[in-house]
Amino acid sequence: MSVMINHKVNLVEGTFTPQESLDIINALIKEKINFHKLHRLSIAEGNLYEDTSYDDDRVAQLNEERQSYREFYKEIKQSGKKLRIKGTLEIEVLD
Repeated sequence: MSVMINHKVNLVEGTFTPQESLDIINALIKEKINFHKLHRLSIAEGNLYEDTSYDDDRVAQLNEERQSYREFYKEIKQSGKKLRIKGTLEIEVLD
């Protein structure tokens, strides 16, 4: 099955200091966590028994990713090196 990419959004691209990269990654993860929290709230509103497990799992995964990046950041910060970040979203239309 071939997938056709219909649109791309170049979200982040550049060379950054370790602190700048930490700020960027934290901001992106924070926004995704907020999205899932709001989504969870909206689907559970009026129905406390609605299944919110997907959003719950994504929030947990994103928090793990944030912690993992912090550990990576500590190693890179000590090295004095810069980082290149490339973040392109690929959007495809599904049937």
